[in-house]
Amino acid sequence: MRLNEHVQIKGTRVILVPYEKKHVEKYHQWMQSEELQELTASEPLSLEEEYQMQSSWREDNDKCTFLILDAHRYAETQDEIGALVGDTNIFLKSSPGEAPTDPTTQTSASVGEIEIMIAEPAARQRGLGWEATVLMLLYGVEHLHIERYVAITKDTNAKAMRMFGRMQFDETLRTPVFQEVTFERAVDAEWIAWLKGATGPYGVVPYVSVL
Repeated sequence: MRLNEHVQIKGTRVILVPYEKKHVEKYHQWMQSEELQELTASEPLSLEEEYQMQSSWREDNDKCTFLILDAHRYAETQDEIGALVGDTNIFLKSSPGEAPTDPTTQTSASVGEIEIMIAEPAARQRGLGWEATVLMLLYGVEHLHIERYVAITKDTNAKAMRMFGRMQFDETLRTPVFQEVTFERAVDAEWIAWLKGATGPYGVVPYVSVL
């Protein structure tokens, strides 16, 4: 998405940065994992296809993608590739009867489907996925005008289901044929205040790519 190509979100544990060409090789390595393919319901791509996917995500007005950096590791090394641990996405959808979403013109995006992936095993169980998700939810509310969130996860992913439950999402659907569980949460002032209390200080600041 062009809207977020020059911004980063700085939190306490994580930094969210735009997905750029320099990140593709590491992302491609992650997605060779059968575990991640299963959790994300995705098929393995060639490296060339991964570059094409990154380019299409950059141009797509209906998909907002940030990659997740371990903030502590990045502070120590200033190595962005080495600090990469996963990604988070929002797929923008219009409610029935609405015109197609176009965030570049500040059109209201009624519904956002949130996704989170911590790809590096050593980065799990450290609260990075929690903070990245909360920051992404807040970004969607504050910058993409989202009024309702949807989260879809595998019914075998107990950690994700517990996380969305703790984030005050309600389970609304189970689809056994796809082994999926759907959660939803309407955005209101009380929940926004809760999100802000569920993470530390954060800022949306300019991002300058460094090779």
